[in-house]
Amino acid sequence: MTYEMFLERVTPWAEAREDIRLVMIIGSRARMNVPSDEWSDLDLVIVTKRPELYIESAEWLQELAEPKLTFLEGTAVGELVERRVLFEGGLDVDFIPLPYEMVAGGWPKGITASGVLGRGYWVLVDKEGLGADIPRGMVAEKGQRMPSEAEFSQIVNDFLYHVVWAAKKLGRGELWMGKMACDSGLKWHLLKMIEWHTHLSRPEVDTWHSGRFLDTWAETDVLTELQTAYARYDLQEVWSALIVTQRLFSRLAQTCADIMDYYYPLSGDEYVIELIGAYQKQKEARLDKTDVLD
Repeated sequence: MTYEMFLERVTPWAEAREDIRLVMIIGSRARMNVPSDEWSDLDLVIVTKRPELYIESAEWLQELAEPKLTFLEGTAVGELVERRVLFEGGLDVDFIPLPYEMVAGGWPKGITASGVLGRGYWVLVDKEGLGADIPRGMVAEKGQRMPSEAEFSQIVNDFLYHVVWAAKKLGRGELWMGKMACDSGLKWHLLKMIEWHTHLSRPEVDTWHSGRFLDTWAETDVLTELQTAYARYDLQEVWSALIVTQRLFSRLAQTCADIMDYYYPLSGDEYVIELIGAYQKQKEARLDKTDVLD
């Protein structure tokens, strides 16, 4: 079964269900730029008067095709829940049930201004013209909203604090916790700073969301540094990756602060660097002592 064949089943299925008022395709298979390819999934928004039917149970999937796997997950944008399904042939379909009340009085700005619909959408079923009510001007909004000074300070201080936290975990020998902090938690803050830095230096660039297509829009020197900002499950490699991550974040953050005329805590940054070095030396001293005892 292909995605085209699957969609041929979706339309009559949705038309026959009274609770469903609108079905439309969003995401890669409706995008106007960066078109879908053989790796793309299918994202379906279902505006329904009974969204719980599609969240609380998966039995309805049998009416479309035999599911191999299915689970619930938060949407990439917005605070919604989607049902992700893997069908025969590797077809990956995400169903996003939207309560009818949410859009009946007009599409909320939280959805239209997110930029997701602005990349394109394709209406399959529309029983009362809800698709025609999507405000085109709001949908077309793109670009990254730049932070207030308070938001910027929050990210910077959160990042620097957790660099120290990761270093403490590595110093104690908790490699798993240290690596997860370095290669997961800290990287989300780094991504946000990369996005802000990109928009300040090249406002015309589309940074998408959650790091999508980062290799096509991030600056070359950033991509080069990222090559050593991740580590294998090895203590010394995680120490090195943590230092690279901290240096890259700080460099970008200081540039952003200069451009936006925001305060950057240089003394705090220097203190964090000192602590990382001290914790690393303490850990190395313990390892050397253990080697001597052995």
